[in-house]
Amino acid sequence: MLGLEKYARESGLEPTLLELVRLRASLINGCAYCIDMHTKDARAAGETEQRLYSVSVWRETPFYTPRERAALEWAEALTEIGSSHAPDDLYERVRAHFTEDELVSLTMAIVAINGWNRLAMGFRAVPGTYQVKQSSKGTHS
Repeated sequence: MLGLEKYARESGLEPTLLELVRLRASLINGCAYCIDMHTKDARAAGETEQRLYSVSVWRETPFYTPRERAALEWAEALTEIGSSHAPDDLYERVRAHFTEDELVSLTMAIVAINGWNRLAMGFRAVPGTYQVKQSSKGTHS
């Protein structure tokens, strides 16, 4: 898990984009600890309150770029893979906004947050206890 997280963190993808997809997956999964963590990390990375408040309804707002919209939709599809099956048309839409390497990195970040959600929920991580650290911003370590 730490290797996946390190890979995503060092991928070159925008920190705010990564935090948005982490937050969206955590909202879908209902992981209160990770929601707390990723809203704090997103704010520390410069994300606005308005965009954070609207992640769960991103389709209905004008606050996200086409690239961010593609990433959020990909995060939803992979988080809900059992029902979404990540359809081909979505894959093609996402590919229009990400290079092949970026798409791999984005997908790994989504895989990682889904794993972290399951660990945090499974082991009863307490929401509100996470504090942003300069040296480990955006990590679960």
